[in-house]
Amino acid sequence: MNISFLGYGERIVTFSADSSLTCAGVPVKVTDNGTVSPSGDGDDICGIAVSVSNGYASVQLGGYVSVPMSGTVNVGYQNLCAAAGGKVKADATKGRKLLVLDVTNGNVGFIL
Repeated sequence: MNISFLGYGERIVTFSADSSLTCAGVPVKVTDNGTVSPSGDGDDICGIAVSVSNGYASVQLGGYVSVPMSGTVNVGYQNLCAAAGGKVKADATKGRKLLVLDVTNGNVGFIL
């Protein structure tokens, strides 16, 4: 793609990272006061972990993100939720309605 949405409205917050959160780039959920863990299949997405280090995680809560997807996702407003393996999927009954801007090379780009 010859355009970029990176940087649009980024909001990043630092949380404590549950011991099961070991890598960046995965959807996360809030599991305790100020703590996030990886979202499981079908879970809502609080944000995307952009870094994980020393028991803390920087989580992007707003703006444009591009992450691996599972199944078929269309552009436009779609209900998105977490999928197995740190991916995101479309689901008619779960997740939250988010604006999907691009679907390329197994990734989905959307506004949180």
